[in-house]
Amino acid sequence: MHIYAFGSLCRGEVDVGSDVDVLAITESLDPRFDPDAFSNYSYKRIRALWQEGNPFAWHLATEAKLIFASDGRNFLAELDSPAAYQRCAQDCEQFFRVYQRAIDALKSGGCSRVFELSTVFLAVRNFATCFSLGVTKLPNFSRHSAKNMGERSLKISERGYQLLERSRILATRAAGPMVQQQEMEACLHEICAISFWMKKLLTEIPTNGRVY
Repeated sequence: MHIYAFGSLCRGEVDVGSDVDVLAITESLDPRFDPDAFSNYSYKRIRALWQEGNPFAWHLATEAKLIFASDGRNFLAELDSPAAYQRCAQDCEQFFRVYQRAIDALKSGGCSRVFELSTVFLAVRNFATCFSLGVTKLPNFSRHSAKNMGERSLKISERGYQLLERSRILATRAAGPMVQQQEMEACLHEICAISFWMKKLLTEIPTNGRVY
């Protein structure tokens, strides 16, 4: 068994909105690990993610810190670097579609605004992370990855971004002030305009994925 910390704790970005990301690697899925508190992967699945060049493999390779090893070895370190990330275009297009579906649901009014705003935040963050991994030399796995892309950063007001982030925390942890209809309506126009940012970045993605 190997246990690792990863995420904001390892990046030194802990704040009031942070959680603690912990990965447990075991021979098979282990019922001792609560899926709400741990990411539990088998050794076989982790090796497969490495071979695929999966973004999660790159995330772990970049920042995971060993907490416990039953055999005294650092399993992830021994895997060396993951394979090249080849699915940047497909993954970014997928997150763009997720974003679009959430926006359509918000516009229709017949949905949970917190859930859909949370989905927008997730799509934006994952889109930016995949883009940074596939196109730039500075892969960014922070939940604020869309704001940490230099000239390519998402241009959205602090009020709009905080609304999305609050919604994500509400949806996943049921913590924080509830999102009011009025504040959602006040930010909906710029949230809808995120599509222009995504479409522009999609044109920059080479079809063969990673460029270095």
